Amino acid sequence: MRVPDRCVVDLRDRGYLIFEGFLEADELAAAQDALWLHYPRPEEYFADPAAHAWLATSQWAGLIRAPWPSWSLNRLAFHPELLDLAERFLGSADLRLYEAELWAKYAGAVDYDQRHHRDFVNHSLVVPKRAHPATQLLTWILLSDVGDEDGPTKIVPLSAGESVPYWPIPGDHDITNDPPGGMFAEEEASMTGPAGTLFAFRSDVLHRGSRMTGERSARFALLADYDAWGPRWTGRVAWAERATQPGWSEIVELATPRERSVFGWPAPGDPYWDEQTLADTQTRYPGADLTPYH
Repeated sequence: MRVPDRCVVDLRDRGYLIFEGFLEADELAAAQDALWLHYPRPEEYFADPAAHAWLATSQWAGLIRAPWPSWSLNRLAFHPELLDLAERFLGSADLRLYEAELWAKYAGAVDYDQRHHRDFVNHSLVVPKRAHPATQLLTWILLSDVGDEDGPTKIVPLSAGESVPYWPIPGDHDITNDPPGGMFAEEEASMTGPAGTLFAFRSDVLHRGSRMTGERSARFALLADYDAWGPRWTGRVAWAERATQPGWSEIVELATPRERSVFGWPAPGDPYWDEQTLADTQTRYPGADLTPYH
């Protein structure tokens, strides 16, 4: 479902948006089924947590980076309505998908509670510009229902968090300059909603992971981060490094030219394309329709 303009205004002004019903029912169901290619179903995990000890090694153990061996999951990272949102927020149609990840959390595996922080520290070499348009957009698509007991992300509106400087004050031990625990307890909002909800936020907004309090809670989300092509100081991944992994060829063969472009694929009309590159690329991806590039 298209994100309305009023939500884009919220994203600019508050620093985040929560939009329920982003995914259609069939899209959501297919993505949820594909999760079990990577993670144990909640009932399987809680029946024997020790059998899935890899999920208890750190807060980040449940992160699995794209591509994945499922079109139903890969497709969500460049969903048409997600591209539409990114284009409106970033002020450019020349979009780059600079990271995509799945994230699973299971109650009791580890303590997922965090202090407030800003994500730009490992998404950019410098700092965000506060002038419009924004430089980066971070998005989460909830693939499970998330209530207060499921460890929702807590986010601080820009109006409350902007008093905290981007960088540490002298003597601060943490480069993210995270404030004392509980500092924004009254202001922070919870990223809760039914499966299929979209959560989007700016890279300079303060937020934190929270503790899972439900005895058998499990939560799953797909994360996709965007900027506009051009800056050399932002990013997280070079997709060519992952182009031999399962799922990559399917992305190339099923995506449209615009969707391929968010990975850095040369556009139709680019000088890269000639008789040789077309023939050899077709050999590499035999199922891809390269007609637009001729």
